[in-house]
Amino acid sequence: MTAAAFFVVALLYSSVGHAGASGYLAVMALLGTAPASMRPTALILNILVAALGARSFISAGHFKASLAGPLLATSIPMAFIGGRMELPVDAYRAVIGAVLLLSAIRLLVQLRDDDRPGRPPKAWIAMMVGAALGFLAGLTGIGGGIFLSPLLLLAGWANLRTTAATSVVFILANSAAGLLGQVGSLDALPPGLPVWAGAVVAGGAVGSWLGAQRLASPVIRVMLVVVLVTAGIKLI
Repeated sequence: MTAAAFFVVALLYSSVGHAGASGYLAVMALLGTAPASMRPTALILNILVAALGARSFISAGHFKASLAGPLLATSIPMAFIGGRMELPVDAYRAVIGAVLLLSAIRLLVQLRDDDRPGRPPKAWIAMMVGAALGFLAGLTGIGGGIFLSPLLLLAGWANLRTTAATSVVFILANSAAGLLGQVGSLDALPPGLPVWAGAVVAGGAVGSWLGAQRLASPVIRVMLVVVLVTAGIKLI
């Protein structure tokens, strides 16, 4: 059942250029997974799905290095620093709960695409955004894309497909950096991780193809919002 839930999470998130960390955290929170294993597990699953998504969106020609470069330049080292830090259990639960609720709000908001190519921000602005989101990614075990994508669209920095491509590469890089910062916690990984990894790879493969070529399912989106809100309230 956990693997099935992760499959659905990976499918939805990858279809919009994300890797699903907040969804994985929500599922683990509902199952009562130990906080010590939640963050590294979410990052590992994130890396697998983000790698598939990055391949699909880059192959489709939606990735713009000029936009992603400044974001990645500061986010990667800050994700490593965030990964090195460890919050007390109660504080971690509260932070993750808030992140899940914000993620649910993000999924409820249907961001529209006007097909304009977008105008990248000044490098120093992109670097500040990258640093903040990279630190959050490493500290919490999310990739940061759930917050980067609405910013890119609302600020007019990219259109929908370029936003998805930028977000998924951002997630891949910062999830890897965050995991590297917490290598010592890898002994806390749950025994079901290999099965979960297979489930998210399958879901990510389908979802990233849908995202690069078609549209995400609004029904699955609403179902996931319910899971995120329930888990967020439970943690808080």
